[in-house]
Amino acid sequence: MDHSANEPHTDRPVMTADVAPPGIAAAEEGTGTPQTRIGRFAIPTASLRAYTMLFALVVIWVFFQWATIDERHPYGLFLGAVNFSKLLQQMAVTGVLATGMLMVIVAGQIDLSVGAMVGLAGGIAAMTQDYGLVPSLAAGIAVGLLIGAVQGSLVAYANIPAFIVTLGGLLAWRGVILGLTKGATIPVVLPVFKSLGRDFVAPAVGIALGVVAIAAIAWINIRRNSARRRHNLAASGIGVTALRIVLPALLIIGFVLLMNSQGGVPIPVIVLLAVAIVGAFLTQRTTFGRYLYAIGGNPDAARLSGISLRKHILAAFCVMGVVVGIASLLHTARVGSATPDAGNLMELDAIAACVIGGTSLMGGRGTVFGAVVGALIMASLDNGMSLLDVESYIQNIVKGAVLVAAVGFDMLGRRRG
Repeated sequence: MDHSANEPHTDRPVMTADVAPPGIAAAEEGTGTPQTRIGRFAIPTASLRAYTMLFALVVIWVFFQWATIDERHPYGLFLGAVNFSKLLQQMAVTGVLATGMLMVIVAGQIDLSVGAMVGLAGGIAAMTQDYGLVPSLAAGIAVGLLIGAVQGSLVAYANIPAFIVTLGGLLAWRGVILGLTKGATIPVVLPVFKSLGRDFVAPAVGIALGVVAIAAIAWINIRRNSARRRHNLAASGIGVTALRIVLPALLIIGFVLLMNSQGGVPIPVIVLLAVAIVGAFLTQRTTFGRYLYAIGGNPDAARLSGISLRKHILAAFCVMGVVVGIASLLHTARVGSATPDAGNLMELDAIAACVIGGTSLMGGRGTVFGAVVGALIMASLDNGMSLLDVESYIQNIVKGAVLVAAVGFDMLGRRRG
């Protein structure tokens, strides 16, 4: 029986290595993961990609910290508590969008309409403030979910390419919000709504969240070792396990103390972390996530294995819609108003963050961790060049060059692997 007429399909060649989500931990512990050979050494490709991103991020931070040294800031301005807090708030919206975009891309699809969706969902949320805070926030998320369901249905069931559907959505949703607002700006008047994008949690709350995060990291590592021993697999030694707990714990403690020194952890950053944790769980620990990677890596094999391509592609776009709704609330709250041109070009920032973070535009490969780090790299470049008063056209050239270089290094790593 020919099932090709019933499910979206592609003529791409089979790429079995990309079927399972890589994951840094899985790459380090697995024995059959893709390897990149450097000289006589074979290094798991996912691990090498992650460490390379982190190294690039550290180099960017060190450079801008050194470049912003002056008489008023003898140790540099870039990594100061105030500027670092602003940097994280700036990247929160892009990071949230990149988390949803990752799920769409690993399924072999694309969404070019998220910027217009941010403008529409944020505008609807601002227009419904008279009904109260909860209805206003719910309206923004509901609009994103509805649009995601509509676009996902057209892609999955009408077999219209996602590029065309979402390109049309980019134009259509921008026109809808322009028509609803008549080109006017709608201010955010609810104080709690504004606080979502601008305020900070109390220092004590930040410390409590840090303690919970450290406890979760310790529990995950201990549980992982216990599970591997139960299945007669090699488990990490005490020293390695302690290192995997202590290093993240030190980073969390330093981050919380740094943020508390200027008022507390920003609320948008906490929302980003919550979305990223849920996204990482969905992609790495659920059958839904596994199926998305399988569909993006080899849709024909996934279909023959009994996976419903239509259902999972629709679900990926619905998740993207919910994520866009959350991002629209953060953006509208941070700006303090909803405008018809809100979210302009945000789709490009989200796609760039995913690609810089190691996501393959062909589908089947990428991690939430990488997407968030990619968003942080993009925001760091923006923030650092702004501090140095670099002209806008040079900023665009630099960011474009970084994006192309990231893809180039990724292709080089694939060939070596």
